[in-house]
Amino acid sequence: MPIPPFVVELRRMVGTRELWMPAVTAVVVRDDRVLLTERADNGRWAPVTGILDPGEEPAVGARREALEETGVEIAVERLAAVSVSPRITHVNGDRAVYLDLTFACSWLSGEPYAADDENTDVRWWPLADLPPMAEHLRARIEAATSGETAPRFAL
Repeated sequence: MPIPPFVVELRRMVGTRELWMPAVTAVVVRDDRVLLTERADNGRWAPVTGILDPGEEPAVGARREALEETGVEIAVERLAAVSVSPRITHVNGDRAVYLDLTFACSWLSGEPYAADDENTDVRWWPLADLPPMAEHLRARIEAATSGETAPRFAL
């Protein structure tokens, strides 16, 4: 589901004005590879990301997003980073800034595929040979695969 129903309702009231949105990133690792999605809206590669539903626990949201977008079951291992996205203007003109909770996750089962209309491709990429992607997304992958035990955050 590209735009959650509660966001559609908000947008009816505020139009394209900038929204502050809670979001998650699930950095899913299997051996020495990371699961990436090719986004339908901009054609760029990214880890699994998504907006949290009202009242949704963030780790639960990360698992949900991975299953909805890629058909893969995951285990959420730890909180890897807390960050704020750059200001984003989506292709439909909606503007947002995302408070992102990045989770280090591991693959449990399922073979990935583009399970929804948000993505055109889903595949495992070697961590040592990632495709071009936004720097803030690359930083999330690095935080999740760093082996650190404490989450990263900006001061």
